[in-house]
Order: sequence, then structure tokens, then C-alpha cells
Amino acid sequence: MVEFLQKAKESSRVVSQLSAGEKVQILNRMADALLEHKEAIIKENQKDLEYAKENRLSSAMVDRLLLNEKRIEGMAQSLREIASLREPVGRILDGWVNDIGLRIEKVSVPIGVIGIIYESRPNVTSDTAGLCFKSGNVAILKGGKEAENSNRIIALILQSVLEEFDLPKEIISLLPDSSREGVAQLIKQDRYVDLIIPRGGEGLIRFVNENATVPVVKHDKGLCHTYIDRDADLEKAVEIAINAKVQRPGVCNAMETLLVDYPIADELLPLLKKRFDEVGTQLKGCGVTQSMIEVEKATEKDYDTEYLANILNVKVVNGVFEAINHIERHGSKHSEAIVTENYTTAEKFLNEVDASSVYVNASTRFTDGGVFGFGAEVGISTNKLHARGPMGIDDLTTYKYKIYGQGHIRK
Repeated sequence: MVEFLQKAKESSRVVSQLSAGEKVQILNRMADALLEHKEAIIKENQKDLEYAKENRLSSAMVDRLLLNEKRIEGMAQSLREIASLREPVGRILDGWVNDIGLRIEKVSVPIGVIGIIYESRPNVTSDTAGLCFKSGNVAILKGGKEAENSNRIIALILQSVLEEFDLPKEIISLLPDSSREGVAQLIKQDRYVDLIIPRGGEGLIRFVNENATVPVVKHDKGLCHTYIDRDADLEKAVEIAINAKVQRPGVCNAMETLLVDYPIADELLPLLKKRFDEVGTQLKGCGVTQSMIEVEKATEKDYDTEYLANILNVKVVNGVFEAINHIERHGSKHSEAIVTENYTTAEKFLNEVDASSVYVNASTRFTDGGVFGFGAEVGISTNKLHARGPMGIDDLTTYKYKIYGQGHIRK
């Protein structure tokens, strides 16, 4: 492990000095290489899908695991979009001359060596590798066992492109020891690793947070809510709620609890039930909800559960203040939405809800690096420091101060 990390650290000096043009050329070549090896990727992915079937993994997990021709083309397109983004390294963020004539510049620089621990989705391998490369960082990737074959072939393809350009393959590497012990060792190697980004289940996030000596930006679970206010357009509200839950239930920005304002509940809940029944959503509700429509009883534990499945809690609340309080108790600071035509209520919700992304009259499903214009994302940070929400290339940089003097000495 130490020898592997030493090589990664050495290669970080190489990638940090690449020009913007070189990085664009290499990323586009990586995109081409993925398309050239589509059949090999699909073949290895089939092994992972067979593993998923044998181990009875959930349908949501299998959906995230699947790679087909369309998804591989999406991976390649994502690399091209990352390549086309504004160069994040070497930008002058601020600059001034102080009172004794020193010229001071605050300049963006790569973080260094970034360890990314993730589960299921093999497209994360190429997305995060591309983002780290564009921002001048080394990527050490640790995917889940369920995607082992897919991750390996993708990493090998990207490494082959690095070697085409006479660059160290360690710039993009899979962690050689992918066991829990290997992860435990990685997250304590603060001599060689500059940042750990865990994205996955609650257990993984907790383990990394409790054991890491390397700085961590966590990408925690998505307990997302939509609040339908008394001043909402009900037709609009139903469509937003349906999209937030069922468009892709197995992702972190899908809604897990729907909050409905009491004055409109008796009219709105039957409309919602009809639509959710049509799409096979399992509904759980509070006592007030149960008095209006037929649903299972929702418990306090349910409100703290990230289902990642077509299951939804429904709770009736009395106004925006009660909705915000519920989100404060049960939310994970990921994505929250309000549906209302009342500007004052909307602004109150936007200003008081503590989450990385807060929406008015839109589905929480839009919390995504690609949608936000980042090309892709390393993940969606529920931290407040140093990055929050979808993490793109700018969030994979830090800064240094460059100071220009003319023989200045301090007296």
C-alpha cells in the first residue's frame, strides 16, 4: 500500500503541471477509447450483473450497476464535457498590492491525491477519474465488490491512454487492496493522500468519518423532501411529486417524503394517491393522511429511511414553518423542494431550509453535476466545508498565495 501511494504522490507532480491543452487532448482520447472498447466493457459488466443476480441484489442496485451501449456513450460524452470546461487550475481568484508594495495573488491549484470510495455505479470510475484529471489531481478509486469487473476494465482503458501520452498510469488507479482493511489503511495515509471522498451507504460514510485521519468530504444519504404548500398549483404539484419519486427511485436525489399542507390535503391527497397507484408506488402516511386516503402507517423510523425504491412517506403538516421543522429533524441536507405560487413563502423556504440544494416549483431530481453544468460530479457533498452540493472540477482545487516582492524585507 505504501509503495503504491508513494507512486501516486510522485505522479501528482506530473499531472499538476500538465497544460490545459494537454488535458483536453487526453480526456477526449479517453472518451474515444471507451467507445472503442464498448464490447469489452459490456462483457465485463455482464459478470457483475451475474454476481448481482446470484447474490440477490436489489433492483435499484442492479439498475445502477448496468452498463449498456447507451450508458457507455454517456460516459464518453461526460469525459468530453469535462474536457470542454473552463480550466480550473492556475486561475487568479483574487489579487492586490499591500501597503508596502508586495503584490499578492490568490491562485487555484490542485488538491493533490484524492481517494474516492464509492459503490455500485461503474460510470463513477470514468466520471471521477476525468474530473480529477481535469483539475490536475491523482485519482485513487475504490469501487464496490459488485462492480469489480466493470471498474477494472474502465480503469485499464483510461490507464492505457495515459501510457499513450507517456504519463504515469498511477494518475488514475484502482486501490490495490479493495478489502475493508485496505480502505481502513487508505484513509489513514495522510502523508500521501490529501482528501477522501466517500459516496455510498450510511455504513460506509460512518466508517470513513470515524476512522479517517485524511480530510473527508462526505457524500451522505439523500433524505429528500417535497413540500406542497397551500398556495401551490395542484396540477403542477402532482407532476413534480411524481417525477421526484418515480423517475428514478434508486438515486440519492429522489424524494423519500412528501409533505402536504393541511388546507389542501383533502383535495390533493386523492389526486396523488390515484397517480402513485398507477405507477406502483408503495405509500406510507401519518395519521391525518390515513384519515383521507388508504395507506400504510408511517413510523418515525420511516421518516429517517432512504428507501432508494418506489416507496414514499406522506405527511400532512400545518404550513411552511412545520414543513421546515420536519425537514430539519429528518433531512440529510441534500435536496429539498417547495411547490407554491406564493413568493414570500417560497423565499422563506429557500432561506431557512439547511440543504445543499433547495428548489421552488421543480423536482429534486435535478441535483446533479451534469445538470448544473459541471460535466459530471465526484458526488453530492452534504458537508458545509469545503464543498457543498454537486462537486465539480472547481471543488477539486484549493489555492495558494503567490507573493511578488522587489527585495522586500520585514522590519
